[in-house]
Amino acid sequence: MMIGPLINGSAVFIGGVIGALLGTRLPERLRLSMPLIFGAASMCMGVILVLKVSHMPVMVLSVLVGAIIGELIYLEKGIGWLGGKARGVASLIARSERGSADSQAAFLQSYVAIIVLFCASGTGIFGSMHEGMTGDASVLIAKSFLDFFTAAIFATTLGFAVAIVAVPQLIIQLLLAYGAIFILPMTTPAMQADFSAVGGVLMFVTGFRICGIKVFPVANMLPALIIAMPISSLWVHFF
Repeated sequence: MMIGPLINGSAVFIGGVIGALLGTRLPERLRLSMPLIFGAASMCMGVILVLKVSHMPVMVLSVLVGAIIGELIYLEKGIGWLGGKARGVASLIARSERGSADSQAAFLQSYVAIIVLFCASGTGIFGSMHEGMTGDASVLIAKSFLDFFTAAIFATTLGFAVAIVAVPQLIIQLLLAYGAIFILPMTTPAMQADFSAVGGVLMFVTGFRICGIKVFPVANMLPALIIAMPISSLWVHFF
């Protein structure tokens, strides 16, 4: 049984509910400082995974080629387009909120942002596939702590709508985790280590983005996760 997606989804749901109940009672300084802590934690998790790399050239080549593929197919823009489609659902929620048209527009913008953040993050996609292939849920469990507080902070302004995002997030992560099970028989420990290292790079740059240091195109780097193990296999075969 895949426990990582269940824990992560529960963290978002509970965090969203608690944040909505707290509302403006959460100190402003906490809302501003916590994302920096989240980003630092994400970077540290990434470093730990990168250190497990089996073939350094594989990790570098996978990230470079994966980013090029993502840029060429406009992957981040496509994910943004899907997020835009979520505005339809968000609009229904926004209409139930009292306030001006400007406040509803701000609500929509923020709500779409968290849908993308929770459902299409590199850490979530990697963590789900990692658990499916290795049975190790530690990445998603660690991510759950971050998502719990992130959801709570967003929910102080967006309300209980944040908790609803746990549903699509859970579905996506379960599909990825169980899909990765079919990949497991074709992998080796070295391939899994290189895959984990590539995931670590994505988690590291995600931390930079969360901290606001540099906005890396993380979504465009997601193809690196797909090509990491094939490149690792080819590297071992030819080198």
